[in-house]
Amino acid sequence: MTDLTDHLTLQAAGPPRPAHRLAPWIAEARALGKLALPLAATQLAQMAVLTTDIIMLGRLGRTALASAAIGNTVFYFAWLIGIGPMSALAPMIAQALGARAHAVGEVRRIVRMGLWAILLLAPPLMTFLLFARPILLAAHQEPMLARGAGQFVAMLAIGLPFSLTYQGLRNVASALGHARPALAVMGATILFNILGGYTLIFGHFGAPQLGIVGAGLATSASMIFSALAMATIIRFTPGLHRYRILRRFHRPAWKKLQETFRLGAPIGVTILFEAMMFNVMTLVMGTFGAEALAAHQVALNVASITFMGPQGIGMAAAIRVGLAAGAEDYPGVRRAGYTAMAAAAVLIGVCGLAMALFGVNIAELYISGRTAQDLAAIALAVSFLRVAAAFQIGDALQVVGAMALRGMKDARAPMLMAGASYWLAGAPMCIFLGVGLHMGGLGVWLGLGFGLTVAAVCMVLRFRHLSRE
Repeated sequence: MTDLTDHLTLQAAGPPRPAHRLAPWIAEARALGKLALPLAATQLAQMAVLTTDIIMLGRLGRTALASAAIGNTVFYFAWLIGIGPMSALAPMIAQALGARAHAVGEVRRIVRMGLWAILLLAPPLMTFLLFARPILLAAHQEPMLARGAGQFVAMLAIGLPFSLTYQGLRNVASALGHARPALAVMGATILFNILGGYTLIFGHFGAPQLGIVGAGLATSASMIFSALAMATIIRFTPGLHRYRILRRFHRPAWKKLQETFRLGAPIGVTILFEAMMFNVMTLVMGTFGAEALAAHQVALNVASITFMGPQGIGMAAAIRVGLAAGAEDYPGVRRAGYTAMAAAAVLIGVCGLAMALFGVNIAELYISGRTAQDLAAIALAVSFLRVAAAFQIGDALQVVGAMALRGMKDARAPMLMAGASYWLAGAPMCIFLGVGLHMGGLGVWLGLGFGLTVAAVCMVLRFRHLSRE
């Protein structure tokens, strides 16, 4: 039995006839886990690529590290715009396969139009990245940092279309029941990025010492490597090659292209709403002093790592819900969505408990000094981690809920709910508590938790409403 056959078993076999009413839920949990584990691991591997960049740039000094940090903010903004259509591919394919298990032609058209979307989006986004320096100067960043960031981002622009291609092909393979190859590719990419950064940043193996420019080139090279490796796997994996995704590549499928943007654009904006709230609050946190900002970065990094688990479960939920929705199996839609939410809540609850109980130990992994400033930063980080622990379940439910809705091709309403939750509830609460009530960083984190909780309630209620119809 192939991976795709396993992937479609619950839908293709029709409603199960279990001896026990929990049997279909257990079967759904197994199917979800088989898909979610490699997806979550791949998300963590992608974070490892960024971590290796930070470690190597840190050896160049604080200026290089700060330039790369603000440069990454510009690059991430462009990447988020491009990632929306790529995120639409998995639910589109899942619904097509749910409706007809052997929809080879339709899957091919969806993938082809996804790649067309990259060709349409890449030129303007790359042009935008080439103007990173004047953009940062207009944002009143230090000229020296803006110059370094501009050089760094110009190199990253080369890799942008390849990064989007990898993400698109990864989503395609996952929707077709092959989530593990993307993890293998990302593992190889980590090694490739380390070797490239070591060579080009520091000038080893006879290469010139390029510093921050070399870091950008190495990261772009790793993006190119990941895209080519993913394409190679699809070419030589029988269960994926049978779709021949590049066949008749020149032929348009206008309805599929339109659907890719209609579904993908609000997905990208939804992600952007949340990311920008955290970025803006990082700037607000900087007004409270270096200790508060350092503690904020510690808590944010820890929360980002634990978030990868629910995000992987959410990506799997989009596919599982999409398969059931395509088959018009509405009990299956509810079962897939609620199973994913429960799994994410349990997983993140354990992580939150660890953050609450071992906050000091976690903070000391990041801040090793023992000066008065270091101890103050550790104490603040512990308080922020406890707040983060309290809203971990809300964070998990909002991402899984949004992705379950994505599996039902419902993207516009989640976008509006995300905008309201983060910018009409979360951000004002951060400012009110942190600045208005003089609670400082603690108030900002309470506001972040409030925004995520509001988003979670909205997403879950929206899924409950749609899955009942």
